[in-house]
Amino acid sequence: MNIESKIFKNEEVLSFEYLPEFLPHRENQIKQLARNLMPASKGRKPQNTFIFGPSGIGKTAVVKFVFREFENYSGIKTVYINCWDFNTAQAILTETVLRLGFPVPRRGWAKDEILSRLIEVLGKSKKGLIICLDEVDQLIFKSQEVLYDLLRLNQYVKNPIGIVFVSNNPHIFANLEERIKSSLSIEEIEFKPYSLMEMKDILEERIKEGFFKVESGVGLIVANHAVKKGGDVRVGLECLLKAGRIAEEENANMLKVEHVKKVLKEVKEIKPEILKERVNEVEKEILKILGERESFTSGELYKIYSNKAENPITQRRFREFLKHLASIGLIKIREKKKGKGRTRIISSINF
Repeated sequence: MNIESKIFKNEEVLSFEYLPEFLPHRENQIKQLARNLMPASKGRKPQNTFIFGPSGIGKTAVVKFVFREFENYSGIKTVYINCWDFNTAQAILTETVLRLGFPVPRRGWAKDEILSRLIEVLGKSKKGLIICLDEVDQLIFKSQEVLYDLLRLNQYVKNPIGIVFVSNNPHIFANLEERIKSSLSIEEIEFKPYSLMEMKDILEERIKEGFFKVESGVGLIVANHAVKKGGDVRVGLECLLKAGRIAEEENANMLKVEHVKKVLKEVKEIKPEILKERVNEVEKEILKILGERESFTSGELYKIYSNKAENPITQRRFREFLKHLASIGLIKIREKKKGKGRTRIISSINF
């Protein structure tokens, strides 16, 4: 039996994935990105764009918002790809071809075959194409080659093609190969954290859409907690969702401040939890070992890992995984003098 909620009007609007019709306090960034991509609607090459800033402050939402408008009104094809899910050249190129509506096997084809298929597809469609590579750090960590391939597409087809890169790290392109760096030609858009009142405005829009009745003060207390926990809107949304469920359990007639206060301690920073789920099995094992004590030398850590693993990776590859975990903020690496040399001390970051 389906019992209608007295608390939730539309629970979906509290989801991380929900894209609102209006994005408060990101109007300037929306205009700038739209301006960069607009030439593609007139058959000209759009401006490649690099969007950066901390987690949970609207970067992905702005890209998806602008992409939605472009798909609806300009005839340009947009492809959004999260590089956590697709982080090899084959995966990126295959996903792009599939999103354009043409069949290609996910396995078995070499990269050059898929690239040729993409060029063929673009030649047939003649439509402009904008690709977003979100969390582009993950792609750069595994393979830079596909960036070179995508940036050179305009040499093979007449379609206007642009790329939007998204990252938390403003310096992510610093160590790119020169041949790739010289082809980037990007304009940067920086996203700065929301102020307390901006966060309150954003969450109150969701409250208005998501709940039937809410006590005064809920928006401010949730916004304050989200700002304290890294300024991530997703923290505020999780607070609202959990508090709403408590209100339902108590058969309350509205969402109250007291319900929110009950969940504040259990709602922590969202990003570390998401990252811990997304990292590979070796990295999960490294984090597990690091949880056993305060710190290890890199040699100690590799030895413990090797003893536990059935098929341990090489020490060089292990160091690459440590570097990756440090780059996404899950571990800390510091160097310490040891005799005439130096040793690296590895520790986990407590959230």
